[in-house]
Amino acid sequence: MGDAAQRTMLVWCPDWPVIAADLLDGVPAHKPVAVLHANRVVASSAAARAEGVRRGLRKREAQSRCPQVITVDYDPVRDVRAFEPVVAAVEEIAASVAVLRSGVCAFAARGPARYFGGEEAAAERIVEQVAQQCGVEAQIGVADGTFAALLAARAGRIIDPGQTAAFLAAMPVTTLDRPALTSLLRRLGVHTLGAFADLPPSDVLARFGLDAAFAQRLAAGRDDRPLAVRQAPPELEVEERYDEPVDRVDSAAFAARALAEQLHERLAGYGMAATRLAISAVTADGRELHRVWRHDGVLTAQAIADRTRWQLEGWITQRRMTAGIIALRLIPDGLVQQAGLQAGLWGDVGQERDRAHRALHRVQGILGPEAVVTAVLGGGRDPGGQATLVPWGDERSPRRPAGPWPGRLPPPSPAVVLPEPLPVQLLDDSGEVLRVSARLELSAPPARLVWDGRKIEVTGWAGPWPVEEQWWDGRRTHRSARLQILLATGRALLLTLNAGQWSITLHFD
Repeated sequence: MGDAAQRTMLVWCPDWPVIAADLLDGVPAHKPVAVLHANRVVASSAAARAEGVRRGLRKREAQSRCPQVITVDYDPVRDVRAFEPVVAAVEEIAASVAVLRSGVCAFAARGPARYFGGEEAAAERIVEQVAQQCGVEAQIGVADGTFAALLAARAGRIIDPGQTAAFLAAMPVTTLDRPALTSLLRRLGVHTLGAFADLPPSDVLARFGLDAAFAQRLAAGRDDRPLAVRQAPPELEVEERYDEPVDRVDSAAFAARALAEQLHERLAGYGMAATRLAISAVTADGRELHRVWRHDGVLTAQAIADRTRWQLEGWITQRRMTAGIIALRLIPDGLVQQAGLQAGLWGDVGQERDRAHRALHRVQGILGPEAVVTAVLGGGRDPGGQATLVPWGDERSPRRPAGPWPGRLPPPSPAVVLPEPLPVQLLDDSGEVLRVSARLELSAPPARLVWDGRKIEVTGWAGPWPVEEQWWDGRRTHRSARLQILLATGRALLLTLNAGQWSITLHFD
């Protein structure tokens, strides 16, 4: 199998959750609007972004930046329902349209390009079609592979054949939208997609797992031919027939959940996972509906159930059906072998990880979101302030940026950060407490440290270094001096002088 990616044309409707709320709920998209999920902004209108409202902000911070912002709850079903007419309009021009998510669909560029006399002419025709039939603004991107086509659509570009790798190379690795993976890659010194794509694929698979291997193929523009992709054997398809036609949203949700779990169990029995999902439904009047959903990684049981439910509800609410559903079939595509994956923290990838996630969610449900937290490293001058505890499941974004931070404590990092400073006395040879002048000069070389009633000899020292924060605010300004010392016992400490009092704040190995 070659590595050449298929020439892909992608339709992207910017700010789709906002547009969907406008189309179905009457929320004015031209005004400042923020769509919220788990109390964080997941999408915002152009007017809201102009006021500083960005993805990832908490609701209160978004409202502080833009007091007149209109907040809307995230509703994936609403997004799918509103996007169904757009997909139908695109299908009048292009065949085999795959929905990546609400607001984004893709298809092979070859057919429309040949029919309309080129990729640019085809793109213009599709944009016009969507605008005329749906009243929605769309942007088209064309590139070698779906991932690159999405980035090209955001930039409004058509990437020439063979130039996709160069187009992706300079982009930041965070473009992959995998926070845990990209955070680790950045700590390892891999900052661009090109640098990630250049890593040995076998090492990436062994060290980071299957999803990272998919991400590396995305970075190299080879996403349309995933690892070990093959067509699904017929026995992997699942189908359910209903005695009573399904024509209600709640019945569709129940049908989607049961069939999705059946498909996931069947795939797991073969040691496989799917990257694409085809959903087919037959109505009581003999009509057959079909839609393909793509995914950058592997589809979990929850992901299969969600996409099936969204699609069924989209068909029902948009009146694409003249009668209820009497048969539903799920067809997995783009299959990959699960063998050889690196074991996760709680065992093999898949069931054990999902069980651990459910347990953490249950603890949060009983004790509250703050009961389960994850440490995220960020910026700061003091190591004690560089770690932020983020509720598990929230976006792992540090409270402070990584830098630069003038006056930051230099390496090596401390082994222990005390939760509360420990008061001590630092003496000179004459037994006087050391002082630090306004010019950051010690009154004398340090000789002994009085700690818990014991006097310990000081054999080495470095500093002092000043720390002055919030100097612009007379009520909150904070000034101190830090000094590193080495004791005769071999222990290294960081001492802080604040308001005339020395205290231990850090221990070094």
